[in-house]
Amino acid sequence: MKFKISILLLFLFVFSYSAFSEPNSLSQNWVSRGSIVCDSIERTYALLVPPAVSAKGKRVPLVLVLHGGGGNAQFAMKSSGFNAKALKEGFIVAYPEGSGRMKNFLLTWNAIHCCGSAMRNKVDDVGFISKLIDKLEQEYPVDPKRIYVTGMSNGGMMTHKLGIELSDKITAIAPVVGTLFGDEKQPVHPVAAIIFNGLLDKSVPYSGGTHGGRFADSWDNVPPLKVEDQATFWAKANGCKSAPQIFENSSFRHLKFVCPAGKNVDMYVIKDQGHAWPGGLKGSSMGDNPSKAINATDLMWEFFKTQSK
Repeated sequence: MKFKISILLLFLFVFSYSAFSEPNSLSQNWVSRGSIVCDSIERTYALLVPPAVSAKGKRVPLVLVLHGGGGNAQFAMKSSGFNAKALKEGFIVAYPEGSGRMKNFLLTWNAIHCCGSAMRNKVDDVGFISKLIDKLEQEYPVDPKRIYVTGMSNGGMMTHKLGIELSDKITAIAPVVGTLFGDEKQPVHPVAAIIFNGLLDKSVPYSGGTHGGRFADSWDNVPPLKVEDQATFWAKANGCKSAPQIFENSSFRHLKFVCPAGKNVDMYVIKDQGHAWPGGLKGSSMGDNPSKAINATDLMWEFFKTQSK
């Protein structure tokens, strides 16, 4: 019964988001959809290649944006605002989609300890993203030295996992309201990171130790770490020797690790932020309101621009 209720709530969440987010901007005109077969499963993604990007022109960055648990590519587009950013700045943005029993919604990522059917079925999402990066490099003028990944919630957890397991391909990551669990291995190569969490988040609590929110039963029983442990994990992985610089005001706490070869680690803990994309759009009537203290998309893109393999 508990599982059925959770699925119903998740359906209502995605339905209300989908009704909210019908295409309403010119950026949607440049979006295409594609698929790739991984482990005999057709995996899907949305793609925006700005018209200024020529197939024969100079190579440009690629940003992959992962939706949260129960979402889809449309969710990620609307909540993050990355279409407008890609058109303005001239980079390619892809929105891979997780897996699930329903093709276009209730999709999740296998981040080991979360979430849903992707976790339970041990779906190879790392293999999917790796193949997708290879495909986009072959078909478009993607600069292999400037590949960046971000994602929200379950997508933020998956962003960490991709940074760890695809550190040879990924230049920098930007998890949003994600977490780590303490049993992650160290990446082979340094990966710069900028991380965003909310002090008021009930799904990924600041203090760690337990997880909550509407879909807590989509996780396993491994408790998440304190959110700031994400920054110390990547600081260690990147060989940062000194303690972070800390900047704090009434709106947020900013930790900054200065690391070798510029593979820096930044973290923002936003004080009026729940489980949402800071500076983005609210996903549904049941979702948390995004903080306006910062714009995560603006900050992560400025951070990404400083990073190259």
